[in-house]
Amino acid sequence: MTTRKTIIIAEAGVNHNGSIKNALKLIDEAAKCGADIVKFQHTNPELIAPQAKKADYQIQNSKKNESQKEMISNLHLDWTKSYKILIDRCRKKKIKFLTSAFSAKDYLSIKNLNLNFIKIPSGEIVNVELLEQISKSNKKIFLSTGMASIGEIKDALKILTKNFSKKQITLLHCVSEYPTPFHHANLLSINYMKNFFKVDVGISDHSIGIEVPIAATALGAVVIEKHFTLSKKMQGPDHKASLEPDEFSEMVLKIRNIEQARGKFIKKPNKKEIKTSHLVRQSLHASRDILAGEKFTPKNICLMRPNDGMPSKYLKKIYNKISKKNILKYDPIKKNFFK
Repeated sequence: MTTRKTIIIAEAGVNHNGSIKNALKLIDEAAKCGADIVKFQHTNPELIAPQAKKADYQIQNSKKNESQKEMISNLHLDWTKSYKILIDRCRKKKIKFLTSAFSAKDYLSIKNLNLNFIKIPSGEIVNVELLEQISKSNKKIFLSTGMASIGEIKDALKILTKNFSKKQITLLHCVSEYPTPFHHANLLSINYMKNFFKVDVGISDHSIGIEVPIAATALGAVVIEKHFTLSKKMQGPDHKASLEPDEFSEMVLKIRNIEQARGKFIKKPNKKEIKTSHLVRQSLHASRDILAGEKFTPKNICLMRPNDGMPSKYLKKIYNKISKKNILKYDPIKKNFFK
C-alpha cells in the first residue's frame, strides 16, 4: 500500500548564530538525519526599529541587555555571499534548500536564486507588499499561519492565488508560542484548514519533543517543519525549543513509520487478513456424525473454526433441513449438503 511521503523540513532558522561554519554543519546534520529540506531565515536587521522589544522567549534565551534589532544583527549572515555557499552544500548533500522572506525587497534577491520553494513566515501573512510580490512568481509556497485568523488566511490566499492555483500552496498550522505547550498545540486545526480552504496543510511546530509532529503526521499533515540545532546549550532564541540531531533522526524515523501506518481513507481487510479470517472465524460444522436423511438440529451442528463451512448467520436457518449425505463429526457443513 503506497502513501504520500511527508515532507520534513529541518528549520535551521537562525540557529547558526551568525556563523557560516555552523550553517554548513546544520546542513550536513540535517541531511544525515533524513530531512528533505533545510530552511534558513533571511534575516534583515534593517526591518527592525531600534526600540523594538524582544519576545519573552527571546529575552529568556539570549542576551538580556540587547534589543531585538541587536539580537537579529548578531544572528545575521551576509546573504549576498552566504546563499551560494549554502546552496552548493545542499546540492552536495542531496537536501533541498529553503529560506523565508520578511520583505518584498528581500524576496526579489531570493527569487534570483531560482529555488523551487519559498516560505512565508507567520509574521508576514499580513504583509501585503510581500504577498503581492510572491504572487507574481511561480514557486511552491509554504505559508505559516501562526497568530492568524481565518479571515487573515483567506485574505492572504486571495492575494497569492491571483496568478496561480491553490495547489501550489501548503498552509502550515502554527502556534507562535515558544515553546508551545501541548494544550495549545490544537492539532485538529490541520484537518479544519484542509477542509475549509481546500489546500494541503502541514505543521510548523514549536513544541518540546517529537510527539506533536508524529501526531500531526497521523492526522494527515503533508509537511512537518521542526526547529533544528547542533546543541540546545548554544546561546540564542530558538535553540532550547529545537531538536538536536539524534532527536531529529528519531522523529524522521517515526514519521516515516506513521505515514505508512496512516494508510488510505477506506476500511477493508487486506490480503493477509482475509487469509487469517479463514483460520479464526467460525462456521457451521457437524458436532457428531450425521447420517443421510437425518435432520440438522442444535444437537448435531455447531459453530467452530476454521471458516470452511457455511457462515454462522445460517445456523438457525438450516434447522430441520434434511442431510443429503453422511457427514463425519467436525466436517464443515456446505450449502449442497441438504435438501
